[in-house]
Amino acid sequence: MSMMMIYDRSCRFRGEVIISYRNAIDLVTVAARAASMRGVSLAEIEQVLERDYRTAQRVIRALGQCFPELEKVKDEESDKARWKLPYKSVAPLLAPTPEEMAALSLALDMLGKGAGKDQVEALRCLHAKILALIPDDRSRRLAADEEALFMALGHAARPGPRQLGRETVDVAISTALKGTSQLRILYRGWKDTVARERVVAPHGLLLGARRYLVAVDLGKVGGGIQHFRVDAIEEATVLPQSFVRKEGFDLNAHAERCFGSYQQEGGIHDVAWRFAPKAVRWAEGFLFHPSQTTEREPDGSLVVRFRAAGLLEMCWHLYMWGDAVEVISPPELVQMVAAHQRSDFPSMP
Repeated sequence: MSMMMIYDRSCRFRGEVIISYRNAIDLVTVAARAASMRGVSLAEIEQVLERDYRTAQRVIRALGQCFPELEKVKDEESDKARWKLPYKSVAPLLAPTPEEMAALSLALDMLGKGAGKDQVEALRCLHAKILALIPDDRSRRLAADEEALFMALGHAARPGPRQLGRETVDVAISTALKGTSQLRILYRGWKDTVARERVVAPHGLLLGARRYLVAVDLGKVGGGIQHFRVDAIEEATVLPQSFVRKEGFDLNAHAERCFGSYQQEGGIHDVAWRFAPKAVRWAEGFLFHPSQTTEREPDGSLVVRFRAAGLLEMCWHLYMWGDAVEVISPPELVQMVAAHQRSDFPSMP
């Protein structure tokens, strides 16, 4: 049984026309809910499908005709009716497609080139569990189709240099993040000749060209959020002591303050870049920062504006554009890129 059995104006299950239905996908959605541990109520159907009460009643009737094993039970908390289906009844409907499995494999491949080994292993286990839940005959066909799609996607090659990590450090960071535990790290910053011991309160992990642990150095009085390069952490030990996260801290909001994953001291800047007409076609294909705005100028050039920290990573990126980009602001960035713009790059990023 598959989604291909559902037609535009009627739903055919087990060879019979059950009901004329405007959107048969809704029926599958409700069937999945009914197969959950708690089942589904009419009120929940109204909410999930954004339909009225009478439509919810029709859906339940159609569901009962499609699945005779549908059971009506009383909710012990609200004393209202709920409907339940055995999971095995809808399992074939919920089997993943080759496209979905290929997307999962692609994510696994990309994650393996930028995340911790523990996260990669968790995703690999999820992939295996999904395949194990699918009947053998379908599983073999699915695996073959997934492999073909994955090969066509080029294995998410992501050529170029990348940082190598330490599995023990990755596991320690993951454990500390899950348990809000303090973390003792042996850290060697780029200015340090030897690694120094620090005790930090990990608040998150930023993934990019490099991985950074977002944490508070508990050895600093009134310490704020800092970034520690994961590849510069030589050892990491989870401590039994817990910590209280900084009030109001939001990792997504924090990440949006940065141009990349690195953030040096100096605060946030109002940034403006002007791309020459010859580079506009490529520049329009980039999202340089979530807060960016763009404007076209009369000569055809493109001005991109955003507000962020991370001038050093901006320099690293701007170098790839050669002389096709001009820094308008801030003045500090203007000085940093001066005399480093080339005119002989054969292509745009």
